[in-house]
Amino acid sequence: MILNYIVWNINPEIFHIGFLSIRWYGMLFAAAFLFGFIIFQKFFKKENVPAELLDSLLIYMMVGTVAGARLGHCFFYDFDYYIANPFEILMVWKGGLASHGAAIGILIAMWLWSRKFKRDFFWLMDRIVIVGALSGLFIRTGNLMNSEIYGIETSLPWGFIFIRDNQTLPKHPTQIYEALSYTAIFGMLIYFYFKNILINNKGKIFGLFLILLFITRFLIEFIKNPQSEFENGLAINMGQILSLPFIAIGFYFFFRKTKPAPTV
Repeated sequence: MILNYIVWNINPEIFHIGFLSIRWYGMLFAAAFLFGFIIFQKFFKKENVPAELLDSLLIYMMVGTVAGARLGHCFFYDFDYYIANPFEILMVWKGGLASHGAAIGILIAMWLWSRKFKRDFFWLMDRIVIVGALSGLFIRTGNLMNSEIYGIETSLPWGFIFIRDNQTLPKHPTQIYEALSYTAIFGMLIYFYFKNILINNKGKIFGLFLILLFITRFLIEFIKNPQSEFENGLAINMGQILSLPFIAIGFYFFFRKTKPAPTV
């Protein structure tokens, strides 16, 4: 007998020791930074950038990502609750991170880093977005392990029944759709980097990334369950609304006339 759905009942906790819980999401989140660090080592070595700058770049990136993602969730998706309970904004362990907020946090953190260390901002962003695309694979896989942020009901044979979220009908595994899409974007961008395609035109890779990633996100949102009650009944949801400015910014930087990027 061939099943027309997949039963998903993975424990989000890998193991625990006393009060310490090691979860898939946390491990994958950390892996995103680890692989990003390794890839940037190769970028810096290839372009003769001092390796000692990597440690500070990693710290700025981590702070910008986590702070931005948390504040994005609190203010974009559950503003009224967190304004009434502001101390819970700091309770990251309770869950609630938004990728659009992370994108804003990263932009601010990288701008601050580039000013402090006197590096070209768009040179940096053309490389940050490459590892950013790969990070999307890890984060969405973490969402899958948490049985969260899935799609609407489907009759397709790869529909997932998320047992741990008390679901009884198969749903689109939108986490997998996004993870595969982000992996493809990463593959294309890193190929462009090592083949010197667009990478010498300041801001082009950054713009292309924004176009591809946020159009992908916009389209997948059509089959994704709303993340907050206020989204019910809206023609487009909050994730789509927040994607539109990033898409517009991407088109601007991709199509604007540029000069070759300066050496760093």
